Amino acid sequence: MKDSAVVFDKIVKERRSVRIYDLGAPFDHGAVNRSLERSVLAPNSSNMQLWEFYRIKSPEALKKVAWMCMNQKAAKTARELVVFVVRRDLWKKRQKVLLKEIEKVYAGRTDKQAKRAIGYYKNLIPKYYFSDPLDIWGIIKKCIYFFAGLKQPMIRHGNRADIRISVHKSMALAAQNFMLSMKAEGFDTCPMEGMDAKRIKKFLNLPRKAEVTMVIGCGPAAENGIYSERFRIPNEEIIFEV
Repeated sequence: MKDSAVVFDKIVKERRSVRIYDLGAPFDHGAVNRSLERSVLAPNSSNMQLWEFYRIKSPEALKKVAWMCMNQKAAKTARELVVFVVRRDLWKKRQKVLLKEIEKVYAGRTDKQAKRAIGYYKNLIPKYYFSDPLDIWGIIKKCIYFFAGLKQPMIRHGNRADIRISVHKSMALAAQNFMLSMKAEGFDTCPMEGMDAKRIKKFLNLPRKAEVTMVIGCGPAAENGIYSERFRIPNEEIIFEV
């Protein structure tokens, strides 16, 4: 096993969901910034990057958002809270930026690969992300995929709910990057879904279509910050070979 794999293995095994942080221990806020910069390097669907990250730092803001996180100790004692927000509503803006980038990459080329890449962002992305109020287009896409899939492998998702799941999955990958990075920096984290997303959105002045994936508390762990030993279902029950 390579040295880098040994280090990574150590980071993954040491990362735990810490519920209580040491408010008196030193904390490097720069680690949060560096970890978020690593978060945005996470793989995401079609590289659309439909995400935003909000650092909650001031004592007043921390108190308010911790209350919105049901006053969990992981929120109340955190040195920072990071709100991970998906922005499906920004797909048109992202599509235009990515199309320009792709056109620069393939400037002057007319081969099949260039046409396919440009066509993907110019034509297919709008068809995938567009959604009307009644999601009729989503139903039509599902029907098209169903009949096309009778003869060949076919993507089966395309309605509004499917797209929501897709952007949240991408954000989850970014969140994992963040947590592993914070552990590598010497600090701990706790992802929280137990929160009042509606109040958090209002506090951050987010638009209606923005959605909070999770809130992650971070800081130096207190001695009693981990509640129990790690338990996982045995690998032979969940890892299979075909």
